[in-house]
Amino acid sequence: MSNKEYNGLYLEEFKRYGRQIIIPEIGIEGQNTLKKAKVLVIGAGGLGCPALVYLTGAGIGTIGIVDGDYVDISNCHRQILHTSSKLGQKKVNSAIEYLKDLNPFVEFIGYSTHISPSSAIDIIKPYDIILDCTDNQSIRYLISDTCILLKKPLISASAVRTEGQLCIYGFRGSCCYRCLFPVPSPEETNQTCEGNGILGMVVGIMGTLQALETIKILLSQQLLSEYNNIETNNYVSYMTIFSAFSVPQFKFIKLRPRKSSCPSCGDKPLITKNIIEEGSYYNLNTICKEEILEKEQRITAKGNIT
Repeated sequence: MSNKEYNGLYLEEFKRYGRQIIIPEIGIEGQNTLKKAKVLVIGAGGLGCPALVYLTGAGIGTIGIVDGDYVDISNCHRQILHTSSKLGQKKVNSAIEYLKDLNPFVEFIGYSTHISPSSAIDIIKPYDIILDCTDNQSIRYLISDTCILLKKPLISASAVRTEGQLCIYGFRGSCCYRCLFPVPSPEETNQTCEGNGILGMVVGIMGTLQALETIKILLSQQLLSEYNNIETNNYVSYMTIFSAFSVPQFKFIKLRPRKSSCPSCGDKPLITKNIIEEGSYYNLNTICKEEILEKEQRITAKGNIT
């Protein structure tokens, strides 16, 4: 492997990434941007595995992986980094072993632990973009609140049975997870892969989309300078919904901008470093309220009957 760089890239990197460097949206400048980037993937399961494969293949310079679980036989039909020979291994170690072989130019940092209120800030802080690949509602609030506090874009996805969804939070004025879901749903109503099943290809599609959106955000400044029709301050966030057996399979729902009353990303945020580390962030969910018109400004259907 040559140790001589040309325009910031080694000759072997030009050979490896050549097929994507020639894409106008990437180029040498874009490849260098990816090389300098630090991306954190929280969860090395069904979503995290495909995301990690494509981020590694694309040449992200530093990738952090957070997961406290061990490889189980039930993971293998969808978690493509983990094989039968790795049963019982830590998922982080299993993933890094595979990914290092895929791309030796990438630096991997493993966190063999479940992210928690006491560790979230320290783990997330060094990275440019965060991917939430978890399946726990409380942890989703924790990750979102921490990303807002640290001003980190968050790409969050979920999948169950034959359906999945994806959102981008905290990017150029877009809403946060708490804006979209101000009150957590009752635990007994939350669907999980364990209890409701999951089709491997579905979670694979959603994780791959997370990787794609990561690349787009990392290259966003470059793309803004190349495409004059994109306005920096008018970013519109959408929820991407995928349903494997529907026609069409993809739907997009336009999301409102952040709520000024949100306790996380609003004008007067209530969530602080201490609140996150103490674990009391979860109790603030009911504070994020809609802005309602004054009584004299409202109309009703009954009042308009003639």
